[in-house]
Amino acid sequence: MNLSDLISRHAAFAPGKCAIRFEGRDWSYADFAARIGRVANALGGLGVKRGDAVAFLGLNHPDMLALLFACARLGAMLAPLNWRLAAPEHARMLAACPPKLLFFEKDFENHVNEVGHGGRAIRIDEYSWQTESGKITDQGDENSPVLLCYTSGATGAPKGVVLTQRAILWNAVNSSHMHDLTSADRVLTTLPLFHVGGLNIQTTPALHAGASVVLHARFDPQAAFDAIERERITLAVLVPAQLTAMMESARWASADLSSLRMITTGSTIVAEAFVRKVNARGVPLVQVYGSTETCPIATYVRAEDAGRKAGSAGAAALHCEVEVVDDAGRELPPGSDGEIVVRGANVTTGYWNDPGETAQALRGGWYHSGDLGHFDEDGHLTVVSRKKDMIISGGENIYPAELEQILAECPAIQEACVVGRSDERWGEAVVAAVVLKPGACMAEAEVMALFQGRIARYKHPRDVRFLAQLPRSALGKVRKEEVRAAVAR
Repeated sequence: MNLSDLISRHAAFAPGKCAIRFEGRDWSYADFAARIGRVANALGGLGVKRGDAVAFLGLNHPDMLALLFACARLGAMLAPLNWRLAAPEHARMLAACPPKLLFFEKDFENHVNEVGHGGRAIRIDEYSWQTESGKITDQGDENSPVLLCYTSGATGAPKGVVLTQRAILWNAVNSSHMHDLTSADRVLTTLPLFHVGGLNIQTTPALHAGASVVLHARFDPQAAFDAIERERITLAVLVPAQLTAMMESARWASADLSSLRMITTGSTIVAEAFVRKVNARGVPLVQVYGSTETCPIATYVRAEDAGRKAGSAGAAALHCEVEVVDDAGRELPPGSDGEIVVRGANVTTGYWNDPGETAQALRGGWYHSGDLGHFDEDGHLTVVSRKKDMIISGGENIYPAELEQILAECPAIQEACVVGRSDERWGEAVVAAVVLKPGACMAEAEVMALFQGRIARYKHPRDVRFLAQLPRSALGKVRKEEVRAAVAR
């Protein structure tokens, strides 16, 4: 079997059941299965073979999901691209793993031309999916790589996280246990599908269960309220920034949320007070913890524990092992902080064409997250900090090294350090601490302008602080905790 069989089997059991509702149109399981077949035939006719990559650049759309399952049938990989990134960022990703085809939505045509993709680029809304190549036989299996999601490392360079069909299937099983997910559920997806959070916390698990997915192209708080009330949504994933936008709306107090069995959140450390604020509205808010490398479900809180374990990231997923270890890899007792490591069928097989990073991340057979936390006596995890310097703002991962490299190129800047500052709305806000060269003069707006067109806007600093010098250790290393303290004031 491969991943695409899930849809054809559901189509056999319940052909008329709604699989995806998008922009006023229902895609039944029969419709969706047929679409996947046409897409697989078209991809085969365009030369896509087992092991090839197919990229997609666009907002959430059923055809992106059809591409995923069609790639599964062929044994190929889908590489969904973050539409918020700048052209140079996409160019680096596409150079790291050149796709056979790049599908894009019309609003990104100029962007694709700027990227200068070397393969064939196809505007997805103009393609008929009628290319015939004969009947496509299944080439993929559970061990076939099917999803290539880009993330960044300490250097800011893109890394392609490879997830197999097996990983997505076992992640779906874990999600089913987390959410008590069944075919009767109606799932609202507003997070971008280029993130494993949007794709795999509830969306692919819902299709695994035969449930219905109400898919939005992008998040809008009023549209989310409308969908919850009109579609009687039972499950939704909303990161803290999205929930904050909804709670700031006048509709938060009066909206009919009675159909929701729970809301799932994550992507950052979520404060207990925040969880209790949502719980007080009568909807259990539960956390999930993981990363792109874990597909992402590694630990979670179930609805019945939403109050008792508010602020916790939950217990290890049903089919996943999670430990907290010291620097020597020894498991630590409850209450002791250490690095969170994960092992299971849901974990990545490695980074695309990067054996060094793969060996480092998966040493000893465990994925080393770089996050710090501890278990309580009940086996529930609390994430306390990030071992790495990554900033998470509005659910998006931001790597300081990438911004620091841009600042270092400016002739007027002597040195710079980028850190995260606690922010009620976004979780963290990016702040650039800048030391100018003697005699140099720059305004905050001039520093901000350095990032224009270079990187995605959500990565841009929200504040610039000019310092006389950066605090350093005896060995010359920047003391980032002191920088954070300085910019917090």
